[in-house]
Amino acid sequence: MVVGVLAFQGDFFEHIEVLHSLRVPAIEVRSLTDLSKVGALIIPGGESTVIAKFLEETGVGKEIIRRIQSGSTDPRSRSSAPHPLFVYGTCAGAIVLSKKVTGKNAPRTLGLIDITIDRNAYGAQLQSFEAEIRVKGISGKIPVSFIRAPKIMRVGKTVDVLAEYGGVPVLVRQGRVLIGTFHPEVWGDRRIHQLFLSTVV
Repeated sequence: MVVGVLAFQGDFFEHIEVLHSLRVPAIEVRSLTDLSKVGALIIPGGESTVIAKFLEETGVGKEIIRRIQSGSTDPRSRSSAPHPLFVYGTCAGAIVLSKKVTGKNAPRTLGLIDITIDRNAYGAQLQSFEAEIRVKGISGKIPVSFIRAPKIMRVGKTVDVLAEYGGVPVLVRQGRVLIGTFHPEVWGDRRIHQLFLSTVV
């Protein structure tokens, strides 16, 4: 299966490098045509309002919703891929996938995972920090970076919490959607990506 990385902004190249190190076919996604070629998608960090606007203007956001909810594309869509889609959103990617966002200038989201998330809850970039977390099903601690990170304030009953930091969920999954409020690609540790891929293959 080919994995796509939304290559509009953020650390998309670092995610692709991790995927290539795992010998996973990976491409940059910037259009509906690109999206039609992948069975899984990573939405990296960046500016959530800008990413949300890009997803809306290109139609990529609607196509993601179709393929998550129905497991196939709409026949009227320019995309023709018949397969379902798995999505992993990090930081800003987590924001645009969430059901509800609080805080100033909250973007329109795709509403694909039943959580409420507070945008930039940990403060400005100068207040960003690094930490180690334990993830359900993974042995050992994983180094991660919280960069202008959002905070998950509420999780729905069918959302599985895979990791917490300071008693707050930081990695959660619901169906074919995985989100994390941190950046796993910064350290080059591949275990979070492997976790995502294990649900795809």
